[in-house]
Amino acid sequence: MRKPIISGKASTNHKLSVNPQTQSRSSVQSSDLDLDRRLRQKRSSNYVKSMSNLDAGGVHCDRAKVQQLIRDIHNELPELAPAQYPIGIIAKCYLGMPFEVHTLDCTLEIIHHYKKGESLPNMMEKARNLAIHPIYTFIEIYSDRMLAVKENGEVSVIKR
Repeated sequence: MRKPIISGKASTNHKLSVNPQTQSRSSVQSSDLDLDRRLRQKRSSNYVKSMSNLDAGGVHCDRAKVQQLIRDIHNELPELAPAQYPIGIIAKCYLGMPFEVHTLDCTLEIIHHYKKGESLPNMMEKARNLAIHPIYTFIEIYSDRMLAVKENGEVSVIKR
């Protein structure tokens, strides 16, 4: 016959004491895990289409279109806090020579077309080769990772 480990009457008043340091650490880890899972999720076709149209219709000259692209990013990833937004997005440029890639800087809200060999700012240079690779439509650049997005919305994660 089994013996109870705790003897005495069962209490109906249960209190759980949690160390605040442990609690905040676990919630931070949980939010980091949630963020990681969310960023790995497939992107919507509308979002991919918006990012694919960076070259179309002179977006770099139209502030309203740039603002719409920024809204599209926020709508696609509404769970992100402002500090978690991508540093920028880079993609192959289809304007022709001498341009190679273009960027959308989510902080400064600027689209810029870069010529072949022209250096890129804000940790974007490392993403250049991915951006010109034909399998990827665009690359989202974060402080700790790059997310390469295919035309069908699938995401590949490259940790730094």
